[in-house]
Amino acid sequence: MIAKRIVPCLDVKDGRVVKGVNFQGLADVSSPVELARYYSACGADELVFYDITASAEGRALFTDILTATASTVFIPLTVGGGISTLEDFDRVLKCGADKVSVNSGALRDPSLIRRAAQRYGDQCVVLSVDAKRVEGRFRVFAKGGREDTGLDAIQWIRSGVASGAGEIVLNSIDTDGVKRGFDLEMLQAVCEVVDVPVIASGGAGRIQDFTELFQALPKVDAGLAASIFHFGEVKIPDLKRALAAEGIPTRL
Repeated sequence: MIAKRIVPCLDVKDGRVVKGVNFQGLADVSSPVELARYYSACGADELVFYDITASAEGRALFTDILTATASTVFIPLTVGGGISTLEDFDRVLKCGADKVSVNSGALRDPSLIRRAAQRYGDQCVVLSVDAKRVEGRFRVFAKGGREDTGLDAIQWIRSGVASGAGEIVLNSIDTDGVKRGFDLEMLQAVCEVVDVPVIASGGAGRIQDFTELFQALPKVDAGLAASIFHFGEVKIPDLKRALAAEGIPTRL
């Protein structure tokens, strides 16, 4: 079996890593460069870097901070935030990113997924989706979870993969920062309609949440978290040993 990936996420605002609850109340955490160096050294399988206000503020991603961050890590780096054009893809890849995450930019122009996949390959294009329950359905939200697009999340993800997205990051706004476990129901619905890697995001609060994720949903490829890693509540080496003890394949 393919090893399950553990992926810390750096939500960056004004050059600093921040974290909130349900996408609200952002608090300063640390320098992205320092955190990236730490995670690269302590066994993270990949790293995600989001410039979380780039799209809402209508600006390009901060390339100086990204370049400094990319230069410190020796694991795959996915970068997102303000990605709206092929030029944005080109720019962040030249800064050291391995994969590029699109969210609001693809909502504005769905053809961006297809065009990016054709130019850079499916493996480079990550579709990140912020989803929340609205009247019993999974709905896509934009601009950092502030705007209800009215789109059905499952249909949007299916069409994104058909257009060439090689990986899905599913961010559940309902569970984000709450630390009561991943949104298994939402993740199951996504896994049933795609055959590309799915990364679970939002809700991790303890080691057991990752164990339950991979045992309940073997098709989920990776677990992503932020604050529990940033504040030392869960240490990645301890998490990986716990997964291995449960028979869950992981890279120790």
